[in-house]
Amino acid sequence: MRSWFRGSGASNNFKLSLASNVHASSNQAPDSLEVEESDLQDAMEAANLIINDDIESAEEQLRARTDSSSFHLLGLGVAIFMRSILGSEKDVMAEAASRLAECESRSWLDMKKAQKQADGGGGGWFRGSGNVTGQAPANGSQIYPAGSEFQLVNAEAQLMGAILSVMHESLTEGIKGFYKLRKAFIALDAIMQAEERALAAHKSTKTPKRDTIPDVDIEKAMAAKEHLESGGDLDSLDSQGDAEKTQSPATDRGYLKRANSKSAPSSILEKEMGDLNLDAAPVSAPDSRTGTPESEKLRSPSRITPFEQGGPDSSIFTHPVDIFVHSGANMCFGVLLLIISMVPPAFSKLLYIIGFKGDRDRGVQMLWQSTKFNNINAGVAGLMLLAYYNGILAFSDILPSDKDVRELADEGEMVGYPGEHCSALLQSMRSQYPESRMWKIEEARVLANARRIPEAIELLKSNSDSKMRQVTALNTFEMSINALFMMDWVTMRDGFLRCIELNDWSHGMYYYFAGVAEIEMYRDAVQAGDETEANKHKKAAVGHFQQCPAASGRKKFLAKQMPFEVFALRKIQKWEERAKEYGVDLADAVSISPAQEMTYLWSGSKRMNEEMLEQGLKCLSLQRWTGGKENVEKWKVIPDEAASQADIEATILSGLGRYEEARAKLKPFLDQDRTLFKGATKDDYSLPCAHYEMAVVAWRQASDPKSWPAEAEEVDKYRLKKVEECQEYLDHVKTWEAFVLDARIGMRVQTGTDSIAWLKKKKNWA
Repeated sequence: MRSWFRGSGASNNFKLSLASNVHASSNQAPDSLEVEESDLQDAMEAANLIINDDIESAEEQLRARTDSSSFHLLGLGVAIFMRSILGSEKDVMAEAASRLAECESRSWLDMKKAQKQADGGGGGWFRGSGNVTGQAPANGSQIYPAGSEFQLVNAEAQLMGAILSVMHESLTEGIKGFYKLRKAFIALDAIMQAEERALAAHKSTKTPKRDTIPDVDIEKAMAAKEHLESGGDLDSLDSQGDAEKTQSPATDRGYLKRANSKSAPSSILEKEMGDLNLDAAPVSAPDSRTGTPESEKLRSPSRITPFEQGGPDSSIFTHPVDIFVHSGANMCFGVLLLIISMVPPAFSKLLYIIGFKGDRDRGVQMLWQSTKFNNINAGVAGLMLLAYYNGILAFSDILPSDKDVRELADEGEMVGYPGEHCSALLQSMRSQYPESRMWKIEEARVLANARRIPEAIELLKSNSDSKMRQVTALNTFEMSINALFMMDWVTMRDGFLRCIELNDWSHGMYYYFAGVAEIEMYRDAVQAGDETEANKHKKAAVGHFQQCPAASGRKKFLAKQMPFEVFALRKIQKWEERAKEYGVDLADAVSISPAQEMTYLWSGSKRMNEEMLEQGLKCLSLQRWTGGKENVEKWKVIPDEAASQADIEATILSGLGRYEEARAKLKPFLDQDRTLFKGATKDDYSLPCAHYEMAVVAWRQASDPKSWPAEAEEVDKYRLKKVEECQEYLDHVKTWEAFVLDARIGMRVQTGTDSIAWLKKKKNWA
């Protein structure tokens, strides 16, 4: 069994088997088993092509089957689902929904059939016949109840269908999506509970981990991260890995061990591990029908993760069904728990009422557990982890400092942004899926998060040849947003206009971004005294802004327009009204740097180096406003305009370590009347964001040793005071009434709240 079933090799010292089942194979229906195993293998091998950027071949192989099994229907559903999510084309989403509904119905029938046969019916479906004790035969799943593989297929189909429903323009469809989500949640939880019971029942039979599992060299993982941050790329790391041999220390097998901070506070990780090379021969799942001797089987280690010590030993899962169910259930349930945990506070209360409760730590751990196996489940889990760490978490402002993580985190605890582990995961995924362009996008994000935006942009420019148009669109968007942060207006403009050609996600937003780039080039030309260039960019900016209204509203979420489109349309309406009132052109009615405002809302300052941050402050200068001196004096004191300017300046100053200057910018707005920020064209985000930025400044002062008192005994008092101040400001934002982009700010608030809770617990401040 090749790509899908590549897991740990069978252990000589440990196997979950029952003596009563040793001769059960004689009662099996070999032909039926072979058909079912062949179906699973064939379908998942085809699905593996999706992660390797060959979705067309995957679909072709899956559609070619006239006698499609549940597994083939799932694979085809995943392929079309991926195309629909990445590109958001309405017709593709409709086909994906149809295929997933078919898969859901078929897998439900198959699950019931398998359960009936396990209770005494006919043979096949990975289960023995006539086994009234309910025990699995030696050549069947050793862990899960009958039909679990089809229950997982059913849950995955429901989960993807739920996502499509929530993205639907109809509120009714969105409600149906939450119902499907709940059903999937319950099914996945049932699978995990069954696994826990089975593993607990056999726990006493567990022997030490086999000595043949090579371990990850954490120093190499950290070196990979440093290699990227110092100018290298993953290709050179791959070539280095090829030349090294696997090491097998006799102790501390298979996990990354964090040094106990109480005994070794200066050490992050204490044990040298083995090799990161993944080019070993692929493993085949144990063949229970033929009884192939252990010595003749191809063996390969499963991927080692930071949670190897906490999760089940991957060597337990040797049967194809067990590998499929375990890696798939952990991937799906992990995604659910992680996403729900990041929902903004107000919405999370609603989810909790209807039966959903997120758990970020458990969700992350389950995703890492899934990545232990070299199959498509691991690939999806890896993508989710990297998207979470390099995207969502990397853009969060209030996270535990590296110093606190080193000194306070427990053994095996994953806190904050684990750069070295992400680099190791990224390298191994690129080795497994060398043709996929998704991993290069993630590599670019690693570079950008290391404040190496120019290199990230160059990598993305060379990564635009994906076989999947949707991946090319994502690559182009990532390049364009980084160009915004770097203030490369030409690359930014051209990139967002290219996004319009590549997908249908949010043309209104793309036109707005293009218009913003033209405004900044217009202002640059005015400052340079180049009237010809100024007029050209001024005209282009107006043209892009005028296309925004007609291009907006095509995509909706739960029957609501996309938040950034709402934001863009309100800004343009404000400028149009101002142009009419003051008798100026539309481009001259723009006040605050629209590029720096978008950089702020996309948390771009966390990717900008010191030089870029300083340039950002210059870009915010009132001298660049082109509305006329008298008008500028009036516009700069409008409450929402002034607060927005202060928010943006404060986050840049805070990023430069100029905390008191940042606080001084924000303080005048903290007691402002909220009604001044309400209105059809008001920037209502600016006031709650002022409170949020005060929280960020307080947290950074609490985390930055340069801000601490000189007296050591006063440090904890000072830090606690700042942490409490941070919490107070976050609590203000939590209870704020709805405003444009509140979900985006809400996610940052939730991450900040979690970080505060972690630090208080570790410091015994709670």
